[in-house]
Order: sequence, then C-alpha cells, then structure tokens
Amino acid sequence: MTPMNISGRKLDPVAAFYTACICVLFGANAVAIKISVGEMGPFTAAAIRFSLAACALWLWAKASKQRVSSGKKRLFRFFLLSLIFTAQESLFYLGISRTYASRGALLANFQPFFVLILAHYWIPRDRITVKNILGILLGFSGVAFVFLESKTIAVGFRTGDLMMLSSAFCWALNGVYAKRIVSEFEPYELVLFPMALSVPFFVAQAWLWDPAMTMRLNLRILSAMTYQSLVCTAFGFVAWIHLLRRYGAVSVHSFIFLIPVAGVLLAGLLLDEPITLKILLALVLVAAGIITVQLKEKAPEPFVPPGKSL
Repeated sequence: MTPMNISGRKLDPVAAFYTACICVLFGANAVAIKISVGEMGPFTAAAIRFSLAACALWLWAKASKQRVSSGKKRLFRFFLLSLIFTAQESLFYLGISRTYASRGALLANFQPFFVLILAHYWIPRDRITVKNILGILLGFSGVAFVFLESKTIAVGFRTGDLMMLSSAFCWALNGVYAKRIVSEFEPYELVLFPMALSVPFFVAQAWLWDPAMTMRLNLRILSAMTYQSLVCTAFGFVAWIHLLRRYGAVSVHSFIFLIPVAGVLLAGLLLDEPITLKILLALVLVAAGIITVQLKEKAPEPFVPPGKSL
C-alpha cells in the first residue's frame, strides 16, 4: 500500500490554486445535481451518475496498476459501506429535488461537524477539543439560520432540508467507519467498491419510485450528468488523492470551507436562486466553523474524499 504523505508539507501557490479549484468543482456539484433532477427521477440520476463514475474509476485503477482485490472480510466491509452510501445519496438526491441547491450545499457540508461528534466516541484518541466545540457551535448556528427562513420557504422545502441534513449525518457515518478501516485498503477502494455495489440499489429504487425515470434529455441535462460523474466524482477524486499524497491531509483540508461557499454562490449565479441575508449569514458561520476545525490540526485526518457524497 502506497503511504500517504502525513508531513503536512506546505502548498506552494500553484498547488494552493489547484486545491482551491478542486474544492470549487466539488461545491458546484450540488448545482449540477439540481439541474439533473429537474428532468430525471432522483434515483435514476443517482444510478446513472455512480455507474459512470464507478466505470471511470475502475479504468483509472487498472491503467495506473492500482490493487484491485477482494476477500470475504473485505467484501463484507464494502457491502456495509455501500448500504450507508446508498442511504446517504438517496437522501441527498431526494432532498436536493425538494429544496434549493444553495440550501442543500450548506446543509450537506455540515458533515465535518457530525464527524467530530461521532469520532469522539468511535475513533480512539480522536476526541473533541475546545477548538472543535467552537467550530461545531458555529456550524450549528449556520444551520439554524437556514431553518429560520420560514416566511418564504414552503413545507416541502423543509422536508428537503431535513433530508439533506440526514444525508450529511449518513455521510459522517460513512467517513467515521472509513477512518476505522482505512489502514486495510487503498483510499480509492473505499470509494470505488461501495459506489459500484450501490448502483443496483439505485436502479431498483428508480424502477420502483421514480414516476418518470427520464422526462427529457438535452445538452444541459447531459452536461450536468457528465459533470457529476466524470468531472467531480472521477477526476475530482483522482486529483484530490494526488494532492493528499503530495501535501498531506492537513494542508489540503484547510481549503474545504470553499465547498459550501462555491455551492451557494454558484446556485445563485447559475440557477438564479435567492441568496438572502440569512443564507449569507449561514454561509459565513458554516465556513468559519469548518476553518476553525481544520486549521492547525496536530495530527492529519485519514483520507475521506469530500466530493464523494455531493
């Protein structure tokens, strides 16, 4: 297994710009998903996205001569991860179809705070510190501002928001479990195999519950699907893992506050969604919470790709 760089090597300006661009790509994913679920059933969109992404990652793994192996113990852990992943993405796609992409991007990126709480109990020596408590409080305050938008937000949006928050919790479960077993696997395996195993579940849900699996296909929809599958999930993952191997988790993860920022601003720009004062305040609080949690960590976090759940 190729060792991950844990030295926390400082990013040079070019690498910092590259890392920021990747985070913007991840943030834009909520916008692309919102576009696709406008003309597809949510489960259909998820099935297509992860089928294409799994194929692309498998081809990359073969081309780069990565280890692709199995075993009963490994298969069981992949299957468990795939169940969590399926619940996570099912809630995400249903949620994003019922709320604004800007709100969805904010709520989905509450995941780091759920990870801190869960890891405190499930990961040895991974305890909540005073700094982490401050970050969690900032994040919760941001979520409170999202839900305070009551005058112009319909009940259906509330349901979508709760689904997005539940998806973030499932994503945190996925991340914490991946942390516990990460030493047994190559990092890409924890994305590829659970993703591939989840595809039949999405296809079954699409067949059962999507009223119309595909309503209309045009260049806009196809571009959104290509972006989710190949640009964000496949290319984004490969780019992120290369950055982590060269610079380490601490340096690279210090940029992830850009993900909700990009998601909210691009939703307003590309989808003409209302960006209210409360949403901006929520964005500032969530981003500040992420920065508080991520900066000056004493030990790097094991690799969990931030774009995998978006």
